Amino acid sequence: MPDRRLDASALRDWAHTAVGDLITHTDEINRLNVFPVADSDTGINLLFTMRSALAEAKSAAGSGDVTQVAAALSEGALHGARGNSGVILSQILRGLADVTASAAADTDGALADIDAVLFGAALRHAVGLVVSSMGGQLVAGTIVSVLQAVAEAVEHHAGEGAQLGEALTAGGEAAVTALERTPHQLDVLAEAGVVDAGGRGLLVLLDAMIATITGHPPHRRSYEPGPPREDGTVTEPAPLQFEVMYLLSDCAPSALDGLRARLEELGESVAIAASAAEAHPRYSVHVHTDDAGAAVEAGLAAGAVSRIQISVLSSGSARVSPGGWSRERAVLAVVDGDGAEELFGGEGACVLRPDAALADPANGISARELLRALVDTGAAQVMVLPNGFVAAEELVAGCTAGIGWGIDVVALPTGSMVQGLAALAVHDAGRQAVDDGYTMARAAAAARHGSVRVATEQALTWAGTCEPGNGLGIAGDEVLVVADDVAGAAAGLIDLLLVAGGELVTVLIGHDTDPAVAAELADHIHRRHPGIELATYATGHRGDALLIGVE
Repeated sequence: MPDRRLDASALRDWAHTAVGDLITHTDEINRLNVFPVADSDTGINLLFTMRSALAEAKSAAGSGDVTQVAAALSEGALHGARGNSGVILSQILRGLADVTASAAADTDGALADIDAVLFGAALRHAVGLVVSSMGGQLVAGTIVSVLQAVAEAVEHHAGEGAQLGEALTAGGEAAVTALERTPHQLDVLAEAGVVDAGGRGLLVLLDAMIATITGHPPHRRSYEPGPPREDGTVTEPAPLQFEVMYLLSDCAPSALDGLRARLEELGESVAIAASAAEAHPRYSVHVHTDDAGAAVEAGLAAGAVSRIQISVLSSGSARVSPGGWSRERAVLAVVDGDGAEELFGGEGACVLRPDAALADPANGISARELLRALVDTGAAQVMVLPNGFVAAEELVAGCTAGIGWGIDVVALPTGSMVQGLAALAVHDAGRQAVDDGYTMARAAAAARHGSVRVATEQALTWAGTCEPGNGLGIAGDEVLVVADDVAGAAAGLIDLLLVAGGELVTVLIGHDTDPAVAAELADHIHRRHPGIELATYATGHRGDALLIGVE
């Protein structure tokens, strides 16, 4: 299979893959984090920065212009940069944005894709941006060393006429070599028995790009801390207390040198990274310090400060530092069908859908996909509506993993999308999580539900013999109604569900079902159950012809 072009669609797909791969490797990267401060957060900082970049790129989802997507990734990363590694990542993405914008200008704004030559130039430009953001100081044995090695390899192979996939693969091998050399370049890494955490994160991002372009994800060994070096120890100073970050605008270029000098007086790991916009540049500012107030005051003296983040530095392994989540609570609903996504999303839920290629969506969601969706909500508390699309073992594993990420996950017992809608209708983010979860679970349990399917073969059921093409009304795991068609089975099932009373009947219409069934059911309920309200939605789900709920 030929390599994929790195166009706008591929660039967005890379960002999506990169976020997923960073989720997988965050633990490993965090365990390697001993420089510049051993706060075990490099993995999470890279992840949150890349998530911010992806969110911005999604906002430009309608654009087929690779330069616009690259610019969106750059801006998103700059605004959402977390930690030293996040600032560096923002500058790598800015390198890609700058070079593609320049190439587009040279071709009258028409740039279809990014080839090996352009990608190599972007990496080389990124090296300069990163070094500049760090005050012109290049420390060997860090992510910059790995980035330089990748840039050199990609440039070399591009110069020899290699296609992008081949050049990227060579860059990946160069990255591995440079990464494994980092303990020999930086004493603190050798003493801890680790490779550089930022460099490992860069390799994850590069491997995501290789997988996107070639279709073949590289297989790398896990980089875990080894035994400390035995040739002596180094007494380290007490760690600084705070990590301070903010965005700076309306700042004269001449004031930047003064700001950097002041921040270096206050602490270390100073980084000031500029946005790609030249007319009114903004800067992402980062420093580790004991005096967070003074660090902010230094920014105020230089320009307008916004998005201030102050996190407590520690040597612990907590996954998420204060301010890591963008909102307090979210609802994550697993749904199938375009109409269902619109319906649940319109009610404020985050939506996760099974793979459209799966014959049975009920078997589609894995624990890893669920974890990815939980993190992507950006919420500290997430109420999960599985709606019958997540196997019990995958639901437990995914939610448990989410709790390990510091998310307060509540999985609600919704066995169908109609139960999910009942739960979502009473969701109130203003209540305490335990109250909200209890109320939603109670509403879901009170919604009696069933489904209608089309018989594919002759069979004997609890309701009698069915023939191919018959409509089957199902509640629980039993066929309770056999009728000539879908509408007849639905009418019979509604009658049974209303025996115990109810005020609202909800019918979700599947992908291959005639929408006219809604009118037939409306007429049936009007005649047989006056006063009962009917709500129908064309959700487009696969599998069952209809999903029916009674509240």
